[in-house]
Parts: sequence; C-alpha cells; structure tokens
Amino acid sequence: MEIFFPNSAFLGNIESFLSRLNTENKSILNVSFNQKWVSVHPVVLCMAAAISLAIRQGGAHVDTSVFKTTAKSLPYFIRMKLFDFLRVKPESYVSEHESTGRFIPLSQINNASELTKFIADVIPLLHLSPQEAEPIRYVLSEVTRNVFEHSNSSIGAIVCAQYFKKSNKISLGVVDYGMGIKKSINTSHPANSDLEAIKLALYPGVTGTTTRIGGTEFNAGAGLFFTKSIAKVNRNFFMIYSGNAMYKLKKTPARKEIVLYSDSTKDPCFLKDDLPYWQGTVVGIDISLDINEPFSVLLSKLRKAYSLDVKKRRKEKYKKAIFI
Repeated sequence: MEIFFPNSAFLGNIESFLSRLNTENKSILNVSFNQKWVSVHPVVLCMAAAISLAIRQGGAHVDTSVFKTTAKSLPYFIRMKLFDFLRVKPESYVSEHESTGRFIPLSQINNASELTKFIADVIPLLHLSPQEAEPIRYVLSEVTRNVFEHSNSSIGAIVCAQYFKKSNKISLGVVDYGMGIKKSINTSHPANSDLEAIKLALYPGVTGTTTRIGGTEFNAGAGLFFTKSIAKVNRNFFMIYSGNAMYKLKKTPARKEIVLYSDSTKDPCFLKDDLPYWQGTVVGIDISLDINEPFSVLLSKLRKAYSLDVKKRRKEKYKKAIFI
C-alpha cells in the first residue's frame, strides 16, 4: 500500500490525492511526502492513520526508510500525531505548541462513550461560541456514530480537525476501515455498486438497519443527509468515499439560492467510481464559522426538508397498486 502526501490535498482537489493512493498489497505501507511543503485536509491524515492501524492488525509494517525526509512540513505531521499512528519515530524533534483554538490532532474513538467524552473534552478547546460549536458537535456525533452502528470497523473511528483562520472555517475528517457503505446498505436496500450505495446513504430516511422509509425511532437515516446539507448551507465542500466510489458536494456560489434536495445528485457535485478501493468509509467536511443564523434554526429547516421528503415517499409507496 502507498500513500503520497502532495503539496496540497484539500476537498476541492482531493481527487488528485485519491488517484495516487495504492490500497493493494496489505503486507507493507509506504508513505512519502512532497519535499517542499505539504498542506492537507484533516481527512487525509485520518486515512493514513486508519490504514496504518488496520494493516498492523494483520501483521503488516510501515516502511520506515521514507521518514528520513527533509520535508518542510514534517513538524506539522509530528504535531498532528501522524507518526504516533504510523508508530514511527521521526528523526527530528518538535516542541509541542499549544493546540487550543487551532486543531484537534488525530484521535482514535472506539465506542459511543469514548465519542461522548471526546466531544465534551475537545469542543471547548476550540474556543468557539456555543452557536459556532453546535454544527461541529453535531457532525462529529452523527458521522462518528455511523461508524459504530454500521461499519464493524476493527479500529473504530479516526477523527481529526483543523481551524483555518484566513477562511474562518473548520475542516473535519472521520474515517473507518470497516465493511464499507455498500455492504452495510445492502442489508436493507439493494445497491449494485459502491456509487449507488453512497447515493442511497445520502438519501434522507434510508438506513442499512431497516427497509422502512424514514428509518426507526433509533436510526432515522438522516445523519449523512444533514451533514451534507450543513456543508451546502455553509457553501462549503463535503465528500464521502467508500469502495471505489466518491461523492463530493461542490461549493454553492454566493449568488445562488440554497435549495436542499433529498436526491444528492441534484446538488452541484462530482461523482467518481474508478478510485482505488477503500475498505471502509471516508467522510470529510468544511464548516464555515460565519454562520448567519442559529444552528437550531438551520437544523429545524433540515428536519422539515427530511420530514416532507419521507412523508412524500411513504405516500407514493402506499399509492402503488398491489397485485395478489
């Protein structure tokens, strides 16, 4: 397996990074860096950490020769705990500056109670107002909870976040190395491809735990729909990658009205189904802190859109003729 960290890998240009990913030969992991400068989205760090943890469980190892590097971004990777997850000791030493208000280094979460504690401990460190922190708390909770409920990931969830002052946004990554969306969604809904499974997973009211439209009282199948919609309302990126397919929500232009669609393909998006196979699920999102309305109001709008769509589809289902 091979991971190359280019000089830039954010959600806007994530395709370039993913196309160079090699997920074959799980006996060894080779990691290399652009030698000048590297600036990447937290989800990229999560992917590298997840691969390292997963293949080590199978007795594989990381090629340590590559870490004799002069990459200018080496201190950044050390501070974000990447080498802790790779279990490699880099040759250089970095003084750990205070991370408060700037980033959340790579963290492994194995169950719901650890998630609750993680959110309780981490959100205050970002020094955000309650209004700013609420969408971040929600996304972390919903997307990571999906890992425990659907993925059967032996490494749990790998999470990471970073604040970018210039754009006043927070970027989040949540990654697992479990069964993937297609296998999970096929438990209750037929999907013939990874891309079809991703589209279903983004559809409000569709969950792998039941065939019932709208899900159950315990699992409504709304987490990914809400997460994608939060990014859209913020006019930011969102991506989900599983198997050999990826869905990426593009930014909605400032001049264009925000409309929430239950069918994710009606949004401005990029679809790809020929990527290196990822065993599990990768979710990345950017959240702007320039929020113009309280998150409670936004969530209410999302729930209304979700509820109206579920009611419409239930009505259509029961209108269908039944042949005996």
